[in-house]
Amino acid sequence: MSVYTRIERAELESFLSNYQAGQLSDYEGIQSGIENTNYFVNTSTGKFVLTIFEHHTKEELPFFLDLTAFLSEHEIPCAHPKADSSGAYLGELKGKPAALVAKLAGTSLEQPRVVHCQAVGQVLANLHNAGQQFPQARANPRGPHWWHETAKALDGHITDTDQELLKNELEFQKQFRFSHLPRGIIHADLFRDNVLFTDDALGGLIDFYYACTDVLLFDLAIAVNDWCVNKDLSLDTELTSAMTSAYMQTRPLAQDETEAWPVMLRAAALRFWLSRLYDKHFPRPGEMTHTHDPDVLKNILIHHRKLADASLLAVQAT
Repeated sequence: MSVYTRIERAELESFLSNYQAGQLSDYEGIQSGIENTNYFVNTSTGKFVLTIFEHHTKEELPFFLDLTAFLSEHEIPCAHPKADSSGAYLGELKGKPAALVAKLAGTSLEQPRVVHCQAVGQVLANLHNAGQQFPQARANPRGPHWWHETAKALDGHITDTDQELLKNELEFQKQFRFSHLPRGIIHADLFRDNVLFTDDALGGLIDFYYACTDVLLFDLAIAVNDWCVNKDLSLDTELTSAMTSAYMQTRPLAQDETEAWPVMLRAAALRFWLSRLYDKHFPRPGEMTHTHDPDVLKNILIHHRKLADASLLAVQAT
């Protein structure tokens, strides 16, 4: 959620005239996030978030908007898109696709506690179960093929040490495809800045624009890698247990999923290390932009790899 496209008040008022949203009071750009242009929009009838899509096509976007409408209508706390006067969720602003959604209550957390990780595990399992009934599908655009293409683009832009780590992990991940594991709709980006809390109550999930059809366990690994780490970026046992236990109370994991868990944690760290490296070395211009430190996910990946190496040594020693 950055600002790449600047809008003037008159342009926004014209856009809002297509919605029963009342009169514009004020608006401001949102700096957090990195993919699309976002504004908080306050009107005489309520508070909204306006998203101007910077890289998705008009053909792709109905999937995301239909999905959030579906999930909202199936008791998953997410922002239902607002339809315009013609009944469409997707509009256009400054020649780009745009959508208006209700602003959810709450703020994102910097320091999650057990109660927060439990809530996230529960809602993620609920989302996965509800998503089984969603009639549309979308391949993950940032799956293994994207990993390898992005690694090629980064060649010559990162240190030799990082290049060796990246090459090694990609070779490791090529051994696993997990096509037999349960699949369905996943959020695919459930970091702390995409979940809103009011005190200890979960208020909603936001930013579904990476949502796709993929291995459900991968979604849980993405969340654990962000919500359940210590300051040194190793996994916090208590927080990890809180999230995974809450998840499994609603959607128990099969034995194959449990066995795949260590590899999936590494895959989730690899995917976001790559995207952050790409954003760092190939930034897009914007009025307000926000990028994440790629070394955070690199160091999480390194911790996962060390645990795997230690387990292997323990087996060899027996």
